[in-house]
Amino acid sequence: MAELLIAVNPQRDSRLPYLVRLPQPGGDLLFRTSGTWPRVKALYCHPMSLDEWPADPEIVERLPLQSCQRRGAAIDVILTRGRENRSQIVFTTTRGRETVFWQSPRTRKQARPNVRTPTARAQGIERLQILVDAHERYAYTFNTQQVDLVKQALPCGDYAVAVDGTLVASVERKSMSDLTSSLTSGKLRYQVGHLASLPRAAVVVEDRYSQLFRNTFIRPAIAADNLAELQIRWPTVPIVFCETRQLAEEWTYRFLAAAHTWAVSEEAALQRISPVPVAAPAIDTGPSTADVRAWARDAGLPVPDRGRLRPEIWQAWREANDAE
Repeated sequence: MAELLIAVNPQRDSRLPYLVRLPQPGGDLLFRTSGTWPRVKALYCHPMSLDEWPADPEIVERLPLQSCQRRGAAIDVILTRGRENRSQIVFTTTRGRETVFWQSPRTRKQARPNVRTPTARAQGIERLQILVDAHERYAYTFNTQQVDLVKQALPCGDYAVAVDGTLVASVERKSMSDLTSSLTSGKLRYQVGHLASLPRAAVVVEDRYSQLFRNTFIRPAIAADNLAELQIRWPTVPIVFCETRQLAEEWTYRFLAAAHTWAVSEEAALQRISPVPVAAPAIDTGPSTADVRAWARDAGLPVPDRGRLRPEIWQAWREANDAE
């Protein structure tokens, strides 16, 4: 039976203390890496020549392989043991250099795509007020955008915007595990049905659609059929798959900002708004960026013509107004 071999790197001063030898049809692959399994983070793997495999290796683990097949830019590694039995050797490019990472399903979820989300305001809104459901655990913070978060009970969804106390858009957030469990229990059907009563609504999933077919909790075909049925029954509520939590948060912000602009700028939209009242508490959002910029210029402080103001400018404004 083929085995994945993990040995001690004979170069004791190396920052990659282990050797990983992976059998492949065209010849074994050998890497230096920092751990024996990608449990809490993806492990960087430095490719090596097979000639560098020690003549008398100090074997740490011998892991029997059920499968070890290359699929495109990744090698799927499946062990015969019950737990921690799946991982991938991924060949990718980082900053123009070819790199290799060893990742498990758990660490893949935590990985971030090689992108930077924009910080420009959505729809040009100076500060967007987003309502966050009081029952939402580990809520989005939108800390890269200028928003005001108001936590309160929402009739549906996890994040919403309101105009004149009326809910105009809402987003239901789902992790992949939450999505599959709510599909199985039928909870998602009721949630999407309730969202459909709003003028604008969506479900955002913090994962790829492809991961639906790797799930062992529910048959992939059943999950895919149920999702397709929900989209046919309630076509006004899109189900959007984003690669990571970071991208799902960014998408939610952009969606709610667009819905807010739509609701306040189109007369026809205002007539179609569903009468779902939301008792949004009044909050003091403070001055706008334009107000503080004008004050800073009058005070002789250097500020840019556009964009965000430095924290010390805001602090100076607060100190000046507190003194008054």
